Amino acid sequence: MPMPNSMNTAKGRDFQQGACAILREHFRCGNFKLDCPVFIGNPPKEHKFDLVCEDGRYVGECKNYSWTETGNVPSAKLAFLNEAVFYLLHLPGDVQRFVALRRDVHPRRQESLAEFYVRTYYHLLDGVKVIEIDLNSSIARVIGEGGQAEASRSAKRLAQLGGSEPQLRPIQRIRRANRR
Repeated sequence: MPMPNSMNTAKGRDFQQGACAILREHFRCGNFKLDCPVFIGNPPKEHKFDLVCEDGRYVGECKNYSWTETGNVPSAKLAFLNEAVFYLLHLPGDVQRFVALRRDVHPRRQESLAEFYVRTYYHLLDGVKVIEIDLNSSIARVIGEGGQAEASRSAKRLAQLGGSEPQLRPIQRIRRANRR
């Protein structure tokens, strides 16, 4: 029998604390503050980030997500992950921004959820690192490089297939085409 949803908060908190310990070593920084408020945007508004290094150089969000039981994409969860990336993008450029995802590989899939996310949403990352956390082995692994490496790999794959980037038509043409 599956665990009740009321346990999700405790499981998320456990992952956050485990990720905190692993990332402290990964980044070689002091302690991370948990659920730390930081001002973002203009005008500034307070947002609580899951992990903030004491000196403010590293700021991240933790997500204890997994594939669905049948191996389908957890699309609603990925929408919340996109929201977390959006908030991270509003931090100053000198801050190292990251999302920590629990390592999860479904038997039906050839990739982890973090690898799938980077492959699918690299265009939204813009410097936000996706770090896959394996709590069992205490390993943190950066997936892609904030979208840059994945974008260049996609361009190379497209060139190898003989394709080119799609040409966009001007907006005026699209409007005229819809009138017909």
